[in-house]
Amino acid sequence: MEPTYPLDVYHCPQCHLVQVTEFEKASDIFNEEYAYFSSFSTSWLKHCSNYADMIVNRLNLNNKSFVMEIASNDGYLLQYFKVKNIPVLGVEPAAGTAKVAQEKGIPTDICFFDIPYAKKLVATGKQADLIAGNNVLAHNPNLREFVQALKITLKPEGVITLEFPHLLRMMQGNQFDTIYHEHYSYLGLLSLVPLFKEFGLVIFDVDELPTHGGSLRIFATHLRDGVTIRKSVSTVLEAERAYGLDREEIYNSFRMLVEKVKRDLLSKLIEYKEQGKQIVAYGAAAKGNTLLNYCGIRTDFIEFVVDKNTHKQGKFLPGTLIEIKAPSAIEELKPDVILILPWNIKDEVMEQMANVKKFGARFIVPIPSVKEY
Repeated sequence: MEPTYPLDVYHCPQCHLVQVTEFEKASDIFNEEYAYFSSFSTSWLKHCSNYADMIVNRLNLNNKSFVMEIASNDGYLLQYFKVKNIPVLGVEPAAGTAKVAQEKGIPTDICFFDIPYAKKLVATGKQADLIAGNNVLAHNPNLREFVQALKITLKPEGVITLEFPHLLRMMQGNQFDTIYHEHYSYLGLLSLVPLFKEFGLVIFDVDELPTHGGSLRIFATHLRDGVTIRKSVSTVLEAERAYGLDREEIYNSFRMLVEKVKRDLLSKLIEYKEQGKQIVAYGAAAKGNTLLNYCGIRTDFIEFVVDKNTHKQGKFLPGTLIEIKAPSAIEELKPDVILILPWNIKDEVMEQMANVKKFGARFIVPIPSVKEY
C-alpha cells in the first residue's frame, strides 16, 4: 500500500499562523530523491536574475561581500551573484539538487540550516551581508529555530530577504492546492512581524510579488537604532486585517470556495469524457497532487501528465498513479484538453505549448476558478 497522510490546515487565533500538522519529517522529504529543480522554469530564472540586480545595487554588494542562500537548490539564484564576482554559499539539504549546484561551481553545504549550523559557520569567522531564502520559510517545521539561526548568521548591519507565498493572496485567489505536506506554514505579516521581533529582528520593508500566485518578499535586519520601517509594512498589515486574516470566520468561507472548485472541475471533466475527449495534464507539480487527490481525479480522467523535468519522467504522481511523461508525448497523442496544474506559470506553459492549437487542443486552468483557454 502506498502511504497516505491527512492534509488538515489549522489557524491559531492567538498568533494567526496557519499551518499543517507535521506528518513527515523535513529530513524525509528533502533528501537525495527530492526531484524539484528550480532551473526548469524560465520565468522563475528571470525573476531571480532581476532580484540579484536589484539587491546588489540596493546593498552595494561587491567582491568583499558575502551572500548566503538558504535552500539554494540547484544554484538557480546564486549563479547570478557568482557572475558578479560576489562570494556566495548555498545551504541545501537535498543532495541531488545540491550536487548540480556544486557542478556549476557554486559552493554548497549539503545540510539543513539550523542553530548548530549557524553557530558552526560563525565560529569559522563567517557572517553574511545578505541572507536570501526563496520559498524556504514555509518548508520549515520549526519557524522559531529558523529565525533564531538567521539572526546568528547575519552581520550586524546585514539584511535578510525571504520570499514566500502570501496567505492573503492564497485565500483571495482560492489557491488551496498550494497546501501540501511540504509546506508546513502559510504566512503573512500578522504572524511574522512579532516572530522576528521576538528574536531581535525587524521587518523593515516588504515587496508584493506576482510569483507563485502572489508572494511577499520581506526585508529584515537586526533591531537597532536608525532602522526605518517603510510604509509598505503597515500597508500589508492593514490589508491582511481588512480581509479578515485575524478573524476565524474568513477561514470557514475559504473552505466553501474550495469545495466549489472541486464540484466545477469534476463537472467539466465529466462533460469532456462524455463527449469522448482525451485529457492530459501539464506539470507534475506538488500543487497538482493536492488538487487531483482532493478531487478524486485519476487515470479514469487523465491519460498522463507531462513535465520538462527529466528527473520526474517515467515516475507516477503519488496517490493518483498518473504516469509522468516528457512534453513530446502530447505531440504523439494529440489530446483534446490539457489541464495545467502549475497555474501560476500558465502563460509560460501556454506559450511553450502553442503548437497544440494546430490539432485543436484547448487548455483548462482550475484555479482560482475553472476556466478554458
